[in-house]
Amino acid sequence: MDSPVEIPYRSFVLIDRISETSVYMQIANQLINAIQRGYLPFGTKLPGSRALSKILEVHRNTAISVYDELLAQGWVECLPNKGTFVIGEHLGKSLSLKEFRDDHLEHYPKKTGFKFKISNILDNPFEYSRCQYSFNDGSPDIRLTQIDQQSRIYSSTLKRKAHKTGNYNQDGSEFFKENLSRYLNLSRGLPITKNNLLITRSTEMSVYIASEILLSEGDIVLVGNLSYFSVNMIFQKTGVRVMTVSVDKDGIDVDEIKKICTKQKIRMLYITPHHHYPTTVTLSAQRRLELLNLAEEFGFIILEDDYDYDFHYDKSPILPLASADTNGMVIYIGSFGKSLAPGFRTGFIVAPENLMAEMRKYLGIIDRQGDVLMEHVLGELIAEGEINRYLKKSIKIYQQRRDYFAQLIRENLGDYLQFEKPAGGLAIWAEWNIPLNLMQLAKDCSKNNLFIPKTLLYQNKNLTAMRLGFGHLNIEEMEKSVAIFSDAIKMLC
Repeated sequence: MDSPVEIPYRSFVLIDRISETSVYMQIANQLINAIQRGYLPFGTKLPGSRALSKILEVHRNTAISVYDELLAQGWVECLPNKGTFVIGEHLGKSLSLKEFRDDHLEHYPKKTGFKFKISNILDNPFEYSRCQYSFNDGSPDIRLTQIDQQSRIYSSTLKRKAHKTGNYNQDGSEFFKENLSRYLNLSRGLPITKNNLLITRSTEMSVYIASEILLSEGDIVLVGNLSYFSVNMIFQKTGVRVMTVSVDKDGIDVDEIKKICTKQKIRMLYITPHHHYPTTVTLSAQRRLELLNLAEEFGFIILEDDYDYDFHYDKSPILPLASADTNGMVIYIGSFGKSLAPGFRTGFIVAPENLMAEMRKYLGIIDRQGDVLMEHVLGELIAEGEINRYLKKSIKIYQQRRDYFAQLIRENLGDYLQFEKPAGGLAIWAEWNIPLNLMQLAKDCSKNNLFIPKTLLYQNKNLTAMRLGFGHLNIEEMEKSVAIFSDAIKMLC
């Protein structure tokens, strides 16, 4: 049994005098930590309250409060005429004095004491940079968001004792789902009710839930060549076999899909038909009809990702495949409020009711609480017509940015790459006419304050291309970014 004098309490009890946590609780918590880690093993006699107060340079009443707290939590016992002793099982190895001084309790373990599975598939592909300028894969400009209006609705929702926010269950706000279903019916031709909707946090969550229910290890999933990397990661984690299908100016090659289906059983086709990711091409009307017929004939699921339906400029957007699906073969996923502030964005899934019942089980596990206040605000934006008014204003700005960005690229880089001005979306797909090391280009740009993430670079023996987002850049930022970009390219060539 260690003597109280031999234990260097000052080594592992560190008091922060400006902390909001009371001094006696700081000391009690650190002593409990020491007991749990075995630095104060079972049976250790603790110094008296007077001695402890001198050791730690605190008032004796503070030391008494410390022992009262330890006693109340069951970490010590007081024996008459003997003193205060640590109680409970021995939770760790007793350390020698030298080891004890070299190993401070505030250090959290660097490694686990057990083995676990490590996923290489789910390695984070995203990078961080302090560069002033950047390209991305097509994100909106949050500076255009009408924060005041959204904050007003959010604030008024918080102040209401009872209203539409009370109509809520674990599946989300009924008020929001009712308004969103009407909105999707009018804007995207989806003849649905709230019973066909599942509210999620993002496209990735939607794909994950669908994959967990619809896919099994060994299934074959078709994706475009090229396709969205995050979704591919989810599919691969599920253990399916991912096969690629060619994409041309009219979208994914339906004839190639048919050939594959005649030879193998296909479980799912993942597609972004409105603006294919990353090339931005739109699936033609003829191929849409052919694809729906193939799904019915061969029995494969179409997972339709309409990630940027709201952003269209030159003509009206083409209605989703799901709007023409009469056989229940299409699962439709999308996002709402993408042009709003990040906290006001959400994802959703549209599916037949029997599948929706199963999806709600999974949502109840991974996001049971949801965000009823945020959903109510989105519902109010739809009900009051504000979302339509906001989209009309923002689309005009994004169209101007698209046109100016395309002009800058043609004027400065027309000899090096080729591209088609997209009819919608917030990014341009550019293919290079010259051999170029894109990773080196990105490094050179970074040195000059322009960040180009590796997720925008597409390079193999047959292709050298990039996806360049413009939505987040104003005119001045575009000019400076393209200037840095152009100078770096000319230095490499």
